[in-house]
Amino acid sequence: MTFTGAIGAVCMFPLRAIIALCVRLRIHPNVLTFVGVLINVAAACALAAGRFLLAGVIMVVANIFDFIDGKVAVQLHLQSRFGAFWDSTLDRFSDLALLVGLIYLYSRLGRSDYVMVAALTLIFSIMTSYARARAESLVEKCKVGFMERPERIVLFMIGAFTNRMAAVLWVILALSILAVANRIYYTYLALNNRPMPPRDGVTGLFWRAFFWTDERTTIPYDLWVIAILAFMWLIPPVWLADPVAHDGGLVAWAASKLHV
Repeated sequence: MTFTGAIGAVCMFPLRAIIALCVRLRIHPNVLTFVGVLINVAAACALAAGRFLLAGVIMVVANIFDFIDGKVAVQLHLQSRFGAFWDSTLDRFSDLALLVGLIYLYSRLGRSDYVMVAALTLIFSIMTSYARARAESLVEKCKVGFMERPERIVLFMIGAFTNRMAAVLWVILALSILAVANRIYYTYLALNNRPMPPRDGVTGLFWRAFFWTDERTTIPYDLWVIAILAFMWLIPPVWLADPVAHDGGLVAWAASKLHV
């Protein structure tokens, strides 16, 4: 059991009860998907108002719906190709809404630099999904790159609850650019029948870190998660010119305690 696997297992306990209730009430999974998007729009409004804690709570509720719709579809035997299309399309609306909320907030604060950061994050987040969808019309599978939608959503929630949204945006932007590059390169190799990068030795460690093909809830995945969380919580917000957070960060807090 890995660190992220343990967290997932704990979260599944209440989700199983919610799934069972939805199945008992025979709520159509497409309705659950739509409700999840509406709640995410409410979260975007909270972000736009600078109310990050409220936005985090709303995102948790929204993503319960986002998570359970597929599970309810399976248990009610309502899986369909349209359902998959509906879910994927509405997911994009949720992603766009949250980032548009941040763009509005930063524009209201007069921070054109973070308007640009959020806009670029929006572009590359959507391109991450598009690159996979387009690639899989040409090759069998293109599930490479670390920063997929579940990671983005969890980071948004962490950023909202801890007031570290600027750090979250930088992480999502950097790893989304890398994910798009991964998917372009993977598709090029697959279409031209070329070998995939090595996974052994020192060279293999480099490729495993920056050409991401490992599954979730593995040791390499946990290491990336720890590195991301360390960046978010150790880097003082002032170093990132965070428009909202003005504290000294975890390092400054620890230094003050040690000084005492």
